[in-house]
Amino acid sequence: MLKDNHGRNINYLRLAVTDRCNLRCFYCMPEEGLNWLSREALLTYEEMLRLCWVLIGMGIEKIRITGGEPFVRKDIMPFLTELSQIKGLKELTITTNGVLTAPLVPELKKLGIRSVNLSLDTLDRNRFFAITHRDELDKVMDTMHTLLAHDIQVKINAVVMEGKNIQDILPLVALTKELPVSVRFIEEMPFNGGDSHYPVLHWDHIKILDEIKSQYTDIHKIADPAYSTSYNYKIPGHKGDVGIIAAYTRSFCGSCNRIRITPQGALKTCLYDGGVANIRDIMRSGATDAELQTALLYAISNRAKDGHEAEQQRIAGGIHESMATIGG
Repeated sequence: MLKDNHGRNINYLRLAVTDRCNLRCFYCMPEEGLNWLSREALLTYEEMLRLCWVLIGMGIEKIRITGGEPFVRKDIMPFLTELSQIKGLKELTITTNGVLTAPLVPELKKLGIRSVNLSLDTLDRNRFFAITHRDELDKVMDTMHTLLAHDIQVKINAVVMEGKNIQDILPLVALTKELPVSVRFIEEMPFNGGDSHYPVLHWDHIKILDEIKSQYTDIHKIADPAYSTSYNYKIPGHKGDVGIIAAYTRSFCGSCNRIRITPQGALKTCLYDGGVANIRDIMRSGATDAELQTALLYAISNRAKDGHEAEQQRIAGGIHESMATIGG
């Protein structure tokens, strides 16, 4: 088992395959988009497969494909097919905004993908457009129902934002009554690619739960799975469940089992660090697999204790990068 310098098991990789996205969620990136990475700056599929092969050999068992939006990258399905066939990989999952996903669901099912995280901050078409600057809610809902029809677990990720979607908390919870979905509310985080949106957190995990309790008084705590980032709850009679992720508060760091690779190949051993190793350049310098493994082990063995320490170790000025460039 791969362990960090704090004795935590590391068995989960979040791999961002692109910084590009077909939505423009205001909390993730500016409306005009970003200065997109060039093709040369991105890890190639061959480099990602090699890196995953090495990490699986070191103890990584679960890989989540993220972006940007993974399905905007050309030839993503052949890559997922090859990745799913690496011996030792126990779980392959995806985070998507759902706009392009529905037609691909049967193929994802054949690859053995059992769970998909669907980003969905509102069920209201007008608010969806206000948040994402795109009129694509129908496609996202189609993806949700198509995934469920193929018996793929759906986790809905909703960022809770003052003045934007507070009125959607209870309607999203209501989805769990008839649908076997996990709706997870996420504290807003300081990532939007600019300096103007470092939030004052009005809606922390406690306030979110209080809002849910205002209508569902019988909601109760259930056991959290190992390495869970969410506090999990159940409402009697509901097919699905509810989770709340204290992403800003960072109360889950003590059991963190994940590392991240950005689209340009930076290794992040914490969401809040600035990148601790340039894996792309290491591979392109001609490093052997053994040398690549040594570099990965060194970084993981010098990991920050938690998100607060990782943030303090960054350069002065705080965090002003886009979530699309770091893989969520």
